[in-house]
Amino acid sequence: MSTSDWIKLVTIPFFTGAIGWFINWTGLIMLFNPIRFHGFRIPGLYELSRLLPRKLQEIPGIMQGGVGWQGIIPARAAKMGSIAVDKAIAKIGTPAEFFQELEPDRIAEQMTVMFEPRVPEIVDRTMRREQPGLWSDVPQRAKDALYSRVQQQLPDIMRQITAEIGHYIDQLLDPKILVIDHFQRNPALANKVFKDVGSKELRLMVNFGFLFGFLLGIPVAAITHFVTDWWLLPLLGIIVGWTTNLLGMWVIFEPVEEIRLGPLKLHGLFLRRQNEVADVYASIIADHVVTMENIGDFLLNGPRADRTEQMLYEAMLPAIDRAAGPLRGVARVAVGTQEYDTITDAFARESREHTMTPFQDPEFGRHQSENIRKLFAARTKELPSRDFVEMLRSAIKEDEWMIYLHGGVLGLAGGLIHLGIFG
Repeated sequence: MSTSDWIKLVTIPFFTGAIGWFINWTGLIMLFNPIRFHGFRIPGLYELSRLLPRKLQEIPGIMQGGVGWQGIIPARAAKMGSIAVDKAIAKIGTPAEFFQELEPDRIAEQMTVMFEPRVPEIVDRTMRREQPGLWSDVPQRAKDALYSRVQQQLPDIMRQITAEIGHYIDQLLDPKILVIDHFQRNPALANKVFKDVGSKELRLMVNFGFLFGFLLGIPVAAITHFVTDWWLLPLLGIIVGWTTNLLGMWVIFEPVEEIRLGPLKLHGLFLRRQNEVADVYASIIADHVVTMENIGDFLLNGPRADRTEQMLYEAMLPAIDRAAGPLRGVARVAVGTQEYDTITDAFARESREHTMTPFQDPEFGRHQSENIRKLFAARTKELPSRDFVEMLRSAIKEDEWMIYLHGGVLGLAGGLIHLGIFG
């Protein structure tokens, strides 16, 4: 063999190793970027794409009815939210358990603290709108007494509200809709889950690309030495590129159950860190998904908001009536029964939007979310290996063929480049 032939053979494993590294590095870029669709939409393409095979319909770009790209993971943010509920959140706890971890009594106390200073403003606004003449004639001392009586009822009213929310939470809150909507509105969060939870495995996957590419390049060099057809190296490049990505995914997630071969332990790298990963995953869910703010927003603005509003209305409705105390009868005579009922109704409706303000308080929410984080961490650590790995992999498993195809295309390009350089 000539020196050039030796160089050609020896460089193949190093070349395939470099291509393997590049394949996995660019594969991660494909997974995560861009967060939003970049490209342009073509009128009618979305409708036309419905006629394609399902796997082609789900290619980012085609699924938006355009030409371009969106990271596979952010493009599947809603799907990931659905899987997060089915594979993890629903098995970790029920809505009632999550709400109890938020400590309803403390929420009631915070609701009282935040609502109490607003009572004079709400009462004044209601009375000026409903009975401006009468209210202007009421002495300030009597007004202050009414404010005070309403404020004295608040602790009991707020405890009643949180108790009823806790009792009916399974009807008021749908975790699946909450989580899917949140991931859909925040596709970057899907990236954060993968990057934070699988940070070590993602780095290893890139480095394994060089190792697997190098090792696969050795038989490629041997085969091309004995079979000299020009098309063989690009063909083997496709196989090497596809296999490199396949092996990278395999070592991260497989085998699901630990297998021991003497001193050798075979277990997916991701699964080996279940306890560590559980803490990271729990923090993300507690800080960004199942939060007081998101729960409060769902209760007030979600598909079942009318039930929440009715419950708040009924809890606040007797407040003015009770505050009037022994003067209730006199007040009814003075303004008329219908007008009196209109005042109590208006106060109850005016108060609804203020009762849930603690759910929107970031500082209070962060403090209360600590219990959710601990619950998620403890239950995630107890998940069976198969449920644990599906928590992440299921979101992309159907789309892994795109990663493998990407590896095959770059493997083909690498083979052609090597052929062009070394002949």
